[in-house]
Amino acid sequence: MSLRAHLGGLLPDYMVPSAFVRLEALPLTMNGKLDSKALPVPDDDAYARQAYEAPQGEIETLLAGIWAELLGVERVGRHDNFFELGGHSLLAVRLLVRLTEALAVELPLAILFAKPTLAELAREGPVANFSA
Repeated sequence: MSLRAHLGGLLPDYMVPSAFVRLEALPLTMNGKLDSKALPVPDDDAYARQAYEAPQGEIETLLAGIWAELLGVERVGRHDNFFELGGHSLLAVRLLVRLTEALAVELPLAILFAKPTLAELAREGPVANFSA
């Protein structure tokens, strides 16, 4: 059983870390406290991902680019989950603002929580009906 699956059985979804990095020891300050600034940035493969499948079509490709930029990841597949890649409510709001700017469509925040994968969001009403 993976660490993510084990924690998922014990904690609410929002408390399960989006990335895991193995460390020999935690970096500490001179006072013996955690030095969060010295923690390494997780590699792209440290995040929960489905088997990579490239985005399909104009909308998925556009969404993948926005997600990658906001989440700071190299690539986003069509089955990747916004929240498992490190997304949170503040980034979700920024995503919806970017969608409004790029596609001139407004989506309620609840839609992203209900359809958090790239392909699901791309099929959502106003986004799917966008025509360039």
